[in-house]
Amino acid sequence: MRMERPKAIIALEDGTFFEGTSFGALGEKTGEVVFNTSMTGYQEILTDPSYKGQIVTMTYPLIGNYGVNEDDVESMKPHVEGFIIREYSSIQSNWRAQGNLGQFLKDHGIIGIEGVDTRALTKHIRTAGAMKAIISTVDMNKDRLIEKAKASPGLIGRDLVKEVTCSTPYPWKSRFPASSRPLFNPRDYRYRVVSMDFGIKHNILRILDSLGCDITVVPASTTAVEILSAHPNGIVLSNGPGDPEGVSYAIETARDLIGQRPILGICLGHQILGLALGGRTYKMKFGHHGANHPVKDLTKGKVIITAQNHGFCVDINTLRRKEIEATYVNLNDQTLEGMRHRELPMSSIQFHPEASPGPHDARYLFEDFMEMMEVSIR
Repeated sequence: MRMERPKAIIALEDGTFFEGTSFGALGEKTGEVVFNTSMTGYQEILTDPSYKGQIVTMTYPLIGNYGVNEDDVESMKPHVEGFIIREYSSIQSNWRAQGNLGQFLKDHGIIGIEGVDTRALTKHIRTAGAMKAIISTVDMNKDRLIEKAKASPGLIGRDLVKEVTCSTPYPWKSRFPASSRPLFNPRDYRYRVVSMDFGIKHNILRILDSLGCDITVVPASTTAVEILSAHPNGIVLSNGPGDPEGVSYAIETARDLIGQRPILGICLGHQILGLALGGRTYKMKFGHHGANHPVKDLTKGKVIITAQNHGFCVDINTLRRKEIEATYVNLNDQTLEGMRHRELPMSSIQFHPEASPGPHDARYLFEDFMEMMEVSIR
């Protein structure tokens, strides 16, 4: 006889709520509710540290049908606060599958809820904006849950980076299983790269490694002096969660690094660079989360389809335009998606050139970073 699964509720701070059925861990968590438009890649999304503090709703209706495996992860564990879907497939059908999604969520303490009208929830977020919410399998009192959602901390001003960054420096090639190890032998490495870990995804490291970079990942609190003492050829400011203004120590470090070595900023790293350059950031209405966002490359005049995951944006009008050039713009809402310094070796992008999940249109940006380092070596 099939056991009946527990009921679950997602309640938003504006009083809206949706009911469903639990298919992950039991419990209760608060976070900002957002939607992701990717059709596949749920395991990469779950393990992307940039989602710390957020409850993710998948707009694609069927999730879990290809299971989970140890290769398709972007960090050591899931970081989402909750996971909302329309329909869960408890049967996985893929030759790479090593387990099912529901058990994966249970093993890592992530609450999952299925049977939700995710289209209605997505339309509500698009109208009202991303907002604080709570997901629960233990409290079915809607009024009480709404009050809990209202009282939750939200994202603005919080330092979520400290919850996902590494505790000590490590070389990428020594830390992870065979499927993630370098494609190069040590003698093939040409560039020494230090990456500040604000919540870095594995695929950033995999791609840098494949291009001949000997990578050391350092905690977000690492100072500029400590980074430069490693004599890197280039520095990466990684992706990560939350409000960049909550990570003041990283902004100070980025300010001290500008002009010292070639720098590539990705997502949160891009926002931190914007603040370090004297600009401002702002909270977006519902952010960009998905694998299908059109972006125009202003330097080449072409359009690329990008993977994105961010709820804050750099205001290009607050930067010194004589020094900073906008390089990419989002074609859906015209927000800034990239910039570079007109004289110093520094560029940044708001989207994710490493994808996972998503298209590979923007992968050439890593090669541009290699060229930036090559010029500095000559």
